[in-house]
Amino acid sequence: MTSSRHFRRALVATAAAAVLALTACTADTTADSSTTVDDGSLPTLTAGKLTIATGEPAYAPWVVDNEPSNGEGFEAAVAYALADELGFAADDVVWVRSSFDSAIAPGPKDWDLNMQQFSITEDRKQAVDFSSPYYTTTQAVIATESSAAAGATSIADLKNVVVGVASGSTSYTIAAEALGDDLSVFNSNEDGVLALTSGQIDAFVIDLPSAFYLATVEIDGGVILGQFESSAGGDEFAFVLPKDSELTSPVSEALDALAADGTLQSIQDEWLSAAVDVPVLK
Repeated sequence: MTSSRHFRRALVATAAAAVLALTACTADTTADSSTTVDDGSLPTLTAGKLTIATGEPAYAPWVVDNEPSNGEGFEAAVAYALADELGFAADDVVWVRSSFDSAIAPGPKDWDLNMQQFSITEDRKQAVDFSSPYYTTTQAVIATESSAAAGATSIADLKNVVVGVASGSTSYTIAAEALGDDLSVFNSNEDGVLALTSGQIDAFVIDLPSAFYLATVEIDGGVILGQFESSAGGDEFAFVLPKDSELTSPVSEALDALAADGTLQSIQDEWLSAAVDVPVLK
């Protein structure tokens, strides 16, 4: 995860240059020292620390045991990889909590970054900044333990059972590409889930984050059979930052570097596939 030493030095140089330019243009130097670059560090809320917010509680597989500081879980692992890429030691990461709605509302924040499966939307961009995405949702197949699809482990197996999906959705596009057009189509995900739980269909295709929630919370005996390999058209999850934050570009560049060197994919494979036993369907 330390593949971009040159990148880090470039960040520091860029940040330092920005501070010099700001200093040159600003006669009044009454700004709080905690909001300025401190001898090569990035302009974080607290000098030398990277304050990251997540939800309360934070659930697996995103955060394990509601304890992001353990670095376990997909988003916790991404956060520490990002911190490392930016040049922060693990001990310099400070975790705080926030609600989902307050994070994407306009106004000042008491954190540098916030991550709790925020999808990038044009509407939200009016109030906050988004980093480059760190995850694009895949589509998963859920069933119940008693359904005819419960033992399916491959795309071929799924072609022998009744699979439902919401019309006009990304889930439909991906499912049709993999399984063909012989799908039971519903007007909404809610209608499809009702059909699954009532036994009208054997399996249902929906995005992976929703599949986690449905299988563990909403559906008695719910199981996730697997996920499709393609993430085309899926929602993009990204860090939220305060509007016009000086950290937005450095954070995005660091995430781009982690994507380019395969770090993000490795973390995804570990926490959203192997650890939760959601294999990629072949």
